[in-house]
Amino acid sequence: MAPAPQGVREEPLLDCRSGPLSRLLFLAQAVFLLLPAARAGLCPAPCSCRIPLLDCSRRKLPAPSWRALSSPLPPDTASLDLSHNRLSNWNISLESQTLQEVKMNYNELTEIYFGEPTSNITQLSLIHNLIPEINAEAFQFYPALENLDLSSNIISEIKTSSFPRMQLKYLNLSNNRITILEAGCFDNLSSSLLVVKLNRNRISMIPPKIFKLPHLQFLELKRNKIKVIEGLTFQGLDSLRSLKMQRNGISKLKDGAFFGLDNMEELELEHNNLTEVNKGWLYGLRMLQQLYVSQNAVERISPDAWEFCQRLSELDLSYNQLTRLDESAFVGLSLLEKLNLGDNRVTHIADGVFRFLSNLQTLNLRNNEISWAIEDASEAFAGLTSLTKLILQGNQIKSITKKAFIGLESLEHLDLNNNAIMSIQENAFSQTRLKELILNTSSLLCDCHLKWLLQWLVDNNFQHSVNVSCAHPEWLAGQSILNVDLKDFVCDDFLKPQIRMHPETTVALRGTNATLTCTAVSSSDSPTSTVWRKDSEILYDVDVENFVRYQQQAGEALEYTSVLHLFNVNFTDEGKYQCIVTNHFGSNYSLKAKLTVNEMPSFLKTPMDLTIRTGAMARLECAAEGHPAPQISWQKDGGTDFPAARERRMHVMPEDDVFFIANVKIEDMGIYSCMAQNRAGGLSANASLTVLETPSFIRPLEDKTVTRGETAVLQCIAGGSPAPRLNWTKDDGPLLVTERHFFAAANQLLIIVDAGLEDAGKYTCIMSNTLGTERGHIYLNVISSPNCDSSQSSIGHEDDGWTTVGIVIIVVVCCVVGTSLIWVIVIYHMRRKNEDYSITNTEELNLPADIPSYLSSQGTLSEPQEGYSNSEAGSHQQLMPPTSGYLHKGTDGGTGTRVICSDCYDNANIYSRTREYCPYTYIAEEDVLDHTLSGLMVQMPKETYLAHAPQDAPILESLVSSADRELAAFPANHERINEKKLPSTQMNSETLQRPLWSASKERGLPHPPFSQQPVIESPQLHQSEGLAESGPDCSTSSMPCQRLHDHAFDFSRTRNIQDGCEGT
Repeated sequence: MAPAPQGVREEPLLDCRSGPLSRLLFLAQAVFLLLPAARAGLCPAPCSCRIPLLDCSRRKLPAPSWRALSSPLPPDTASLDLSHNRLSNWNISLESQTLQEVKMNYNELTEIYFGEPTSNITQLSLIHNLIPEINAEAFQFYPALENLDLSSNIISEIKTSSFPRMQLKYLNLSNNRITILEAGCFDNLSSSLLVVKLNRNRISMIPPKIFKLPHLQFLELKRNKIKVIEGLTFQGLDSLRSLKMQRNGISKLKDGAFFGLDNMEELELEHNNLTEVNKGWLYGLRMLQQLYVSQNAVERISPDAWEFCQRLSELDLSYNQLTRLDESAFVGLSLLEKLNLGDNRVTHIADGVFRFLSNLQTLNLRNNEISWAIEDASEAFAGLTSLTKLILQGNQIKSITKKAFIGLESLEHLDLNNNAIMSIQENAFSQTRLKELILNTSSLLCDCHLKWLLQWLVDNNFQHSVNVSCAHPEWLAGQSILNVDLKDFVCDDFLKPQIRMHPETTVALRGTNATLTCTAVSSSDSPTSTVWRKDSEILYDVDVENFVRYQQQAGEALEYTSVLHLFNVNFTDEGKYQCIVTNHFGSNYSLKAKLTVNEMPSFLKTPMDLTIRTGAMARLECAAEGHPAPQISWQKDGGTDFPAARERRMHVMPEDDVFFIANVKIEDMGIYSCMAQNRAGGLSANASLTVLETPSFIRPLEDKTVTRGETAVLQCIAGGSPAPRLNWTKDDGPLLVTERHFFAAANQLLIIVDAGLEDAGKYTCIMSNTLGTERGHIYLNVISSPNCDSSQSSIGHEDDGWTTVGIVIIVVVCCVVGTSLIWVIVIYHMRRKNEDYSITNTEELNLPADIPSYLSSQGTLSEPQEGYSNSEAGSHQQLMPPTSGYLHKGTDGGTGTRVICSDCYDNANIYSRTREYCPYTYIAEEDVLDHTLSGLMVQMPKETYLAHAPQDAPILESLVSSADRELAAFPANHERINEKKLPSTQMNSETLQRPLWSASKERGLPHPPFSQQPVIESPQLHQSEGLAESGPDCSTSSMPCQRLHDHAFDFSRTRNIQDGCEGT
C-alpha cells in the first residue's frame, strides 16, 4: 500500500485525536498489514528488522496505536524503536519475553501508558514528546525499568508522588520546564538511582538536603538559574562522584555548600559568576581530583583555599580575572598535575608561588602579563621539578635571562609564541631538557650576546620549529638568524639600558621620609622610561624625579637617574623596591632594595600596683605595640632573679599579655618592670607588688626561768606584712608597768629588771595587723637566790657588771659606727636603683577586697590609739621605763588605771632622774639574742636614768634618725628575707641606741603620755655627764660605781644603793 500524499496525512492526524472513526480505520489497516506477517514470523512491512532491533522509526505514521504490534513480535526482538513518528497515545500490550528497550523519541505523546504490565522492559526513552507531568501510576507497568529518559518534554515540577518505588538507575529530566523540586521527590528511588540529569531547566533554588540518594554517583544541573547555593544543599549524596553545574550564573557559594560530598572527584563550575576561591565552599571535598572554574570572574585565591582539597590533580582557572598570584595561592596542592591559568590578567607572581607544586606536569600561562617573570632574574618557576610542559605565549616577553627557567629540570615542551622577544641570554635553556621549542619573533637584537643562539638551535634540531629573525642592526633587519654569519654578531654599542647604580636597602622610622635612587645608561637616544615596583607590582601614585645627562667617559651615552621619594612612611610602605628602565630595545631590572619601617614600642597595657595575700595568685598585665612587634620581658627589682621562677611558680601567657605568680610568698614582693623592646628601641613600666601576710611568730615562744633580782627578757619575735603591732598582757589582764619594765624592738622584747616573785606568771603577746590577730603565751618563773642577800656578792656582781658594761659599750660603739657606714653606702645605692625603677602607679597601700579591717578597736597604722604602741613609729622609743603606777593596757580596751606602752612614748619628752646604780648579775643562756640582750641589760639598773636639757634636742634627733636607718625594729618584708644574713651584733647596737626614759616628779612637770617631742641620749653624753657628777668616794672606789645626776635627784629611792657604794 503506497503512502498517501503529505497533505492527505495531515488532516487525519488532527482528526485522530478526537474522532473515534479515524482510529478504528487505522487500527483495521494496521491489523491487515501486520497480523499476517506476524503470524508468519515476518517483519512488519513499515518496519525493518535487524535482530535484535525492530526499527519502526521515521515512518511518519499518524496512527495513535498499532494493532499489528498487539500480536507477538518477531522472535528475539530486544529493542523497539518507534522514534520520529506522530504517535500521541499507546495502549497496546507488548507481549514479548525478549523485549527490553523501547524508544519513542520525537513523537507527540502526552502521557506514559502502555496497557498491561511489561516486566522485561529495562530502558524507556521518551525524548522530545509533549508529556506535561510524571504520574507514578504509569510506572506500575514497568517493574524492571532501570533507565528512563524524559528529556525535552514540558514537565514543570517533580512531586513526591511522581515516582513509585522502583529500581530505576538512570533518570534524565533535562531540557524541561522544571522550576520546583519538592522535598523528597526522589525518595522512592533512593535505593537504586545512580545518575540524575536536570540540565536546561528553570530551577532557581535547590532546597537543602533535597537529595537523599545515598547511591547516586552523577548529578548534572547545567544551564539552570541557580544563583546561590546554600550550605548543606547536597547533603545525603554520600556516593556522588561527579557534579556539573555549568552556566547557572552562580555568584555565591556559601560555606559548606558541598559539605557531605565526601567521595566526589569531579566538580565543574564553568561559566558562572564566582569571584573567589576559598576553603569555605570547598569544605568537605577531600576526595576532589578535578576542579573546573574557568569562565568565571575569580579575582582572588584565598591563602588557605585548598586546605580540604589536597588530592586535586587538575585545576582549571582560565578565563578569569586573576591579577596576582600570592605566595600562598597553591599551598597544599602537592599532587596537582595540570594547572591552567591562561587568559587571565596576571601581572604579579610572588617569589616561590609554585614551590608547593612539586608534582605539576603542565602549566598554562598563556595570554597574561608576566613578562617581568621571565625578564627579571627572579626564578619565578623555582620548585617545579616535575614540569614537562610550559605555555607562555602572548605574555609580551621582550627578553629572556639566563635564570628565567632555573628549576625546570624536566621541561620538555616550551611555547613562547606571540612574544616580541629581542634578546636571549646565553645558557637560558641549559637547565631544561627541551624536546620541543615553539618560538616566533622578528624583533631580535643580533649582537654579540646572541651569537650563541644560532649554534644552539642547530645542535638541538630546533631550526625547523622556530621562526626567528633580526630587527637590529639595521643592515640585518628581516634576516633569519639561521642565515646570519657568525662574524656579523658584534657589539658596537649598548642600546639596551644598563643599570649602573642600584637602590639600596633602607631602614626608616615611622613618620619619616625615605629616598631610593636608581641610575642606568644607554647609547641609544630612543625614548627611555623608568618605573618603580614594590613587591613586583608597579607603583603608580608615587613621587618620582627623573634626570638625564650626557656623559663621555666610556663612549657616548645618556645617563638616566630616577629618585623615588617616600614621605611620612608607614608600615604599608615596607617591601622590596626595584626600578625598571625601558627603551625601544628592551628593559633592565635593578636589584631589589628592602625598605623596613620601624616604630618605637608603646604600651597598650601597663602593670598596676598590686596588693595580695600570701598563697594567692598575682596577675600582672603588660602589652605593647610597635613595629616590629616588641618582645615583652620582665624584671624584678632591676634584675632577672625571680624567686618565683626558681621555684617554678612563675607563668607567662604571651597570648593574653599576662604574667602570673602562683602561690605568692613574701620574697615575691618588690618592683616588677615590664620591658618592651624591638629594633627601634625599648621602654619599661613598673608596678609594685605588695604581699600581705597574717601575723605569725617567727620564733616559738619560750618560757623563762630567772633568779630573783636578775633581768628577765621575754621575746615575741613577730612576722607579718604589714608589720604587726604588739601588746602585752599578764595573767589575762592588764600588764602593770613599773619603772622596772622596758620594751624594746617595737615591743618584741619585754625586759623586766630586778625580777621579783610578783613578776612571775603568764605573759601574753598579742600581735595584730590588717589581716588579723595572733596570740602567744610565755610563762615566767622567778626563783629565789640566797646570794642576793650578801653585800659582798652584790659588790662582786657590780664589779662583773661594770666590766661587762665597758666591754659592751666598746663593742656597741664599734658596731654602730661600722653599721652606720655600711648602711649609708647601701642606702645610697638603693636610692640610685630606685630612681631607675621608680615609675610606679601609686604608693598607697590598697588592700584586696577580701581582707577585712582589724583596726576598728586598735586605730590605724598612722594614727596610734591611746594606750597602745605604734610599731612603725621608729626606733627611738624601744627602751623606756614607764612612770610608776601605770598599767600596760590589754587588747580588751578596758578602762581603769592609765596604761603605758611603747606607743605612749612615741616622740615624747620624758625626763629621767639621775641615780647611782650598781649592775646586777645576769646568767647567760644559749639563745644568741638572749645573750646579747642580757649583756646589754647589765648597764641598765633599775633606778638610774638620764635626762637631757631641751637644747640637746637637735643633736638627739639626728641620732634618732641615724639609728632608725641602721636597723628596723621588725624583721618585716625585705629584712626578713635576709634574716639569716644579719649578724647578732646589729641587735646589740640597735638596742644600745634606744633611750632610757623616766618621768621627773621633782621638776613638777605633768606626765606627758602623748607628747610628740622626742629626746634621745647618746652613750658619749651619758658617760661624760656621769663622770662630772660623781662623788669623790665613788671615784676612788676599786669597784666601778657610776653616778648620774640631774637637777632633781630622789635620794630616798636610792639610799640603800648609795650607802653600799660609799661604804665600799
